[in-house]
Amino acid sequence: MSRKPELKGRAARLARLLPSGGTRGQAARAPFVLLVVVLLGGGLIGLLVLNSALSEGSFQLDDLKQQTKELTDEEQALQRDIDAYSAPQALQRRARELGMVPGGDPAFLDPDGTVKGSPSPAPAAATPLVLAPEALTATTGGPAAGTPAAGTPAPYAEPSGPAPASSSTAATPTAAATPTPTPTPGR
Repeated sequence: MSRKPELKGRAARLARLLPSGGTRGQAARAPFVLLVVVLLGGGLIGLLVLNSALSEGSFQLDDLKQQTKELTDEEQALQRDIDAYSAPQALQRRARELGMVPGGDPAFLDPDGTVKGSPSPAPAAATPLVLAPEALTATTGGPAAGTPAAGTPAPYAEPSGPAPASSSTAATPTAAATPTPTPTPGR
């Protein structure tokens, strides 16, 4: 039994050496709790900012996809117009409207100067197409018919005879020479 008082004495001495444990324990926990609260709050704010940035990027991506679709549709419509204008029948029709005639048999020159083939002149057009003054001002966007603007050429007149045979590419502009593009549905 002699040991029990000794333990009490040692515990009492230790208790006297150390300050009271209640206030010191609470003071040590306060910075830790504050650090945990700051970390949690910072994490939540970071997640909110990240979520907002992802949402904004998603909206921009949707806008760019829509713009890409519209531009692809426009490109396809323009390609259809180009295909229609460059079709052989369309080129032939527009060339005839301009007064052009098919060429004759071609001849080719070799590097040594010899001629291959037998050239023939192109047949002359029966009558070239001529613009009326009203059609000229309508196609050029000029002033009203009958009032020529300064610096504009005089309207074309009826030719007095057949077109010369040597001018196979003589062109006379017509109102129908410039095709109009077809409207694209949904525009």
